[in-house]
Amino acid sequence: MTRPTSPAELFVAFTRLALQGFGGVLAVAQRELVERLGWMSREEFVETLAIAQVLPGPNVVNLSMMIGDRFFGLRGAVAALAGMLAVPAAVVLVLAAAFDQLAGHPVARDALRGMGAVSAGLILATGIKLLPALKTSPLGRPLAATLAVLAVVLIALLRWPLITVLALLGGGGMVIAWWKLK
Repeated sequence: MTRPTSPAELFVAFTRLALQGFGGVLAVAQRELVERLGWMSREEFVETLAIAQVLPGPNVVNLSMMIGDRFFGLRGAVAALAGMLAVPAAVVLVLAAAFDQLAGHPVARDALRGMGAVSAGLILATGIKLLPALKTSPLGRPLAATLAVLAVVLIALLRWPLITVLALLGGGGMVIAWWKLK
């Protein structure tokens, strides 16, 4: 496994990562950090992502700070965070200024709708790519699959609030994992 050589390399990597995703960078993050750069194994990525999801704020932003901290402490966390936010924020501000004039145009509406579908596909592809990491999970594949199906049923079909499902299934999954690790 390799590691970044400087906080500047972290900044560039996370800027590149942030600019590749629209509406969701998770799939890109896994490909960049695990497959292309080799800074983490799949298992490390999954474990770090699990912690990032529990923390308040966007998952990938939390992930970037945790990875930056891992390699260069506070300097690395700030560099990775700046990489995730600086250039994309500038792009969003420019687009927001232009969107007022383009909002009524059918091509703009269709493009945004298409980007939403692409984002959903990227998230699904990332989930499929990370399935092998469940081999080493204390929950195991059958229980993890059961929790995933339960989450879909509770949220999509029964319309339970996300926070309730996260507390119930996430908390339950953590308790089971803790119990199995003991």
